[in-house]
Amino acid sequence: MAKIDESRPFIPVRIAVLTVSDTRSLADDKSGQTLADRITEAGHVLAARDIVTDDREKIRDTVLAWSRDKEIDVVITTGGTGFTGRDVTPEALEPIFEKRMDGFSEVFHRISYDKIGTSTVQSRATGGVVNATFVFVLPGSPGACKDAWDGILKPQLDYRHMPCNFVEIMPRLDEHLRRGKAGS
Repeated sequence: MAKIDESRPFIPVRIAVLTVSDTRSLADDKSGQTLADRITEAGHVLAARDIVTDDREKIRDTVLAWSRDKEIDVVITTGGTGFTGRDVTPEALEPIFEKRMDGFSEVFHRISYDKIGTSTVQSRATGGVVNATFVFVLPGSPGACKDAWDGILKPQLDYRHMPCNFVEIMPRLDEHLRRGKAGS
């Protein structure tokens, strides 16, 4: 069963939050603020925070830039995961995933189902790795952000979480790139 191993040190992770919205500003971005608050309350570093419109290029370019920034370990986006014409966050980001994290979406929907029932099918939450950086794509509601953070991301971004966690594998996310360079 999952547990916290108190003999291991807590390791702060540097996390960037991107809100995808045509209507929000930092002043009224409840979902982004929910994530920012939970990140800092957990002891992690809010490395960056921004808002972009529902535009594939802007979303992709921001996440790519952050994934190349050595001061950012994780990117969390909120918004643009529904089915309306402007909801394009998965389309912007899934093509740049080096590896998809299907389990993230599955566990998110399991948690969400317990709270909102079948309405969870209206979210296309997803996750993956881009340039050795974890990227999580969340719906744009504060409730969904709370569910994803509290139920998945907070424990998985805690090095003390056992039997395994994302932090312990972060140094190895780019080993396929390093191996390729060594063999060249």
